[in-house]
Amino acid sequence: MRLGLTALLCFFSVVLQCDCTPPTCYSRALSLSKEIMTLLDKIHSFYRTKACAEVLPVIHIDVHNACITNKLRDFLYVVLNHPSQSCRDKPRMVVLKRKTQKLYSIITRVCYRDLVFFTDDCEAIDTGRSSPNLAEDRLQLLQEDR
Repeated sequence: MRLGLTALLCFFSVVLQCDCTPPTCYSRALSLSKEIMTLLDKIHSFYRTKACAEVLPVIHIDVHNACITNKLRDFLYVVLNHPSQSCRDKPRMVVLKRKTQKLYSIITRVCYRDLVFFTDDCEAIDTGRSSPNLAEDRLQLLQEDR
């Protein structure tokens, strides 16, 4: 009985380890961006951090956008230099600061050449809406100039 139970336990531990894959730069950047966005939603909706969120600029993180490095750097500057010391010490703001620093470090240093940017629509990071016809408009402008 014990031998069967031990064999079953070993089998399930091997199966669980085989299912795991190491995170890549891309998967880590995607997961961190989702974590930051959900944390920002919590900060904006929670009554203790609503006043702190008023200072934060609006950002919609998209790791496929080439403007993310500049916008994330500016956002990180505001989070690090929040005007209120009490806001800087709140646990959710500290977690936001750490996750934003990690994402910025991953995008600019660790995965510098691994990430592929599909768009450079900086307005999409501010508004959350991308203009899908941006490339077509540019193509039409180039054709009209000839």
